[in-house]
Amino acid sequence: MNHKPFAAVRQDAPVPVPGPAGLSQLDTPPTMSTKIKWRKPKKIRSDVIATAKATGHTLQFWHALLVGDELTVISITDEPESSHLVNAIYDTSDIEEWMNYRLNYRSLRLWSLTYEQELTTPLHIAAGRGFADCLRHLLRREADVTLSPGGTTALHEACEGGHGECARLLLSYGANANAVNEDGLMPLHVCTSPESLECAKHLLQFGAAANGRSLEEDDTPLHVAARHGLLDHVDLYLRYGAEVEKQNDEGQTPLNAACSEPQAPEDRERYLRVCRMLLRAGADVHTEDRDNQTPLHMACKQVNPDVVELLLRRGASVNCMCYSGDAPMHNVLKATAYKSRNQPERVVRALLNHGSIRVWPGALAKVLKYCCTSPRTIEVLLNSYDRLKITDAWSEAVPPDVFQRRGRPDVNARSVPPPKEHRQFYESLFALKQTPRSLQHLARCKLRLLLEGRVHEAVPKLGLPTFLQNYLLLDFRDYVH
Repeated sequence: MNHKPFAAVRQDAPVPVPGPAGLSQLDTPPTMSTKIKWRKPKKIRSDVIATAKATGHTLQFWHALLVGDELTVISITDEPESSHLVNAIYDTSDIEEWMNYRLNYRSLRLWSLTYEQELTTPLHIAAGRGFADCLRHLLRREADVTLSPGGTTALHEACEGGHGECARLLLSYGANANAVNEDGLMPLHVCTSPESLECAKHLLQFGAAANGRSLEEDDTPLHVAARHGLLDHVDLYLRYGAEVEKQNDEGQTPLNAACSEPQAPEDRERYLRVCRMLLRAGADVHTEDRDNQTPLHMACKQVNPDVVELLLRRGASVNCMCYSGDAPMHNVLKATAYKSRNQPERVVRALLNHGSIRVWPGALAKVLKYCCTSPRTIEVLLNSYDRLKITDAWSEAVPPDVFQRRGRPDVNARSVPPPKEHRQFYESLFALKQTPRSLQHLARCKLRLLLEGRVHEAVPKLGLPTFLQNYLLLDFRDYVH
């Protein structure tokens, strides 16, 4: 692999922050290539029942399956001439409809050039829709639990739908708890919802591999559970011996996977609890993925301040750079514009208090341009400098609509007062043009410089009043001085 050389940067010096529209002055190496998935086209089968052309008892049986009509299913399958329907393979596609699409392809935005059958069985329908009574009757009529005409087993369907009783029935009738579908996934890998917890318990009780790997991504069930923020699943897998430092094809551990997942503000608490549990189980905060990104890099990219603070308390390296030359600070600043509701200011503050490198002063105007919708992020970043060279470019970087905007209270904030109008903050900022910072601020910068990298530990031990401690730790005031 050829790496494009780029200049080394001192850990203790301000550096440019990569970002949109040439925000960085570092050369950026090419990103890692992604895998292209290809599957061999399936052969058209003639030994199937086309549901679009079904009639009589066959059609009645099919409709009964779709709605879970147990009495109709029993009455039809009890007839000798209809007993074959239990293990019949059904094609739910419609070739005539496909041909009509082919003839009118100009009006379609997306259309397949090749006709593919959509195959399923009665077991798949009952298991996937959670019709346990119908499923039980089919199994008693010797339905084959190993059938997977569409590339997946009925057990996969039950687990994907989170139907624990259906999964238990299939397993008790001999379904393979480690069967692999056409995507290379075992049943545990498709337990991706909170409702699938009972399925996961049954699978493990019937011998599912807690460290089983998916064929393409090389994920373990713990990777999947962490990625989806499923705390109870994570706890279950750990109790069954899941390994916390297993890396997948991208080099991610379960902790990396949890930190990498995009998170809405209402989901942050779930992922925090997952990360905390993984760390208690021995996860390493320094493990890098294939792009040399640590969990801290990814938590900053997803702007999860609670997870960032947790990782920093556990000793995460605040200035390590990934393959593309980004430090955690770069990641959060690049995400601030579209994740301002996630409180990026808390992430920036935590990084600076743990000794993070700062932005090259010459790039601050561009940072202001792309982060201006989050004044508190700008505030905490600028308060790490003892002097600012404010030019007309700074005023031009803030659009009028942002300048006049009223900040919205953040319901997820912890004891932080709601932000005031953006205008008040930006007026205080632009008032510093050709004006030195206040003596109070200069004293803060001097003390922070002396405690570089230890501010978060040393300040609480100084015995200062709370408001002075908060001031030294870059608490938010919604203005600069």
